[in-house]
Amino acid sequence: MPGPDPQRALAGATRRKALSVARDFLRANGIEHADEDARALTFAAGAFDRLALLREPGVALTTTQIETLSTFLARRAAHEPASRIVGRRPFWTLDLSVRPDVLDPRADSEAMIRLARRLSDAQGRAPARILDLGAGSGALICALLAEFSDAFGVAVDLSAAACAASRENIRRCGFEDRGAVVRSDWSGAVGGLFDLVVSNPPYIPTAEIEQLDLEVRAHDPHLSLDGGLDGLDAYRSLLRLAPDLLAPGALLIFEHGLGQADSIRALAVASGFEEAGAERDLGGRDRAIALRIA
Repeated sequence: MPGPDPQRALAGATRRKALSVARDFLRANGIEHADEDARALTFAAGAFDRLALLREPGVALTTTQIETLSTFLARRAAHEPASRIVGRRPFWTLDLSVRPDVLDPRADSEAMIRLARRLSDAQGRAPARILDLGAGSGALICALLAEFSDAFGVAVDLSAAACAASRENIRRCGFEDRGAVVRSDWSGAVGGLFDLVVSNPPYIPTAEIEQLDLEVRAHDPHLSLDGGLDGLDAYRSLLRLAPDLLAPGALLIFEHGLGQADSIRALAVASGFEEAGAERDLGGRDRAIALRIA
């Protein structure tokens, strides 16, 4: 049963009190990461940050800020992700904009950045040209440009909304002179060779989409989720296209779902690739795989 309406408890609340009310409300409504989300929503509604909370915890929220926080909490209790409510998402070392019609970047995808960094360090050379296929919000290309300061990156997506989101985040991160966005179906409008190609493609089997958490199935675009009957349709397409995009010695890095790694390895071998490395997410689950042309 939903917890009590926080509006009354927030009346006259200080910053410290507002954070406590928000945390208790989200816990009462069964929100998994209640503490983290309470901070994000309270900071956004009250226009202050962690440092301001420590320095001036007794500052009272305005009536408008309290009304905003009450609205935010009601939306979060209805399982709208906090990142979509505040319009921002921390990813890697960056603070990215999140749009309603684009896949919400998640920490699981950071496994791809760690894998790219580790393999590039092992090779002793950083990629000069990076391609992100199905870029969505642009989280991956922005994080990779942050890691590889001399690289130029190209973000590709079929969705006009995703292209707009990628442009916004590239600009937000200060990478306008090192990044470009192309609207295309995979690599159809892309030319040249790249040292690193990454993709977080749709990989949820169609029949399993309705079984996903409400926060995912109700708020992430299905175009970014639906991987076909077995969840592997996009990988088949990308493995077919990738040889024409990869420079000698280049890496192809995929994010994948749980239990899909072996199937992707088999598809890769059949397409003339070999595995170059793998990485787990912060939950210890296989999440990213790196390939190179055999």
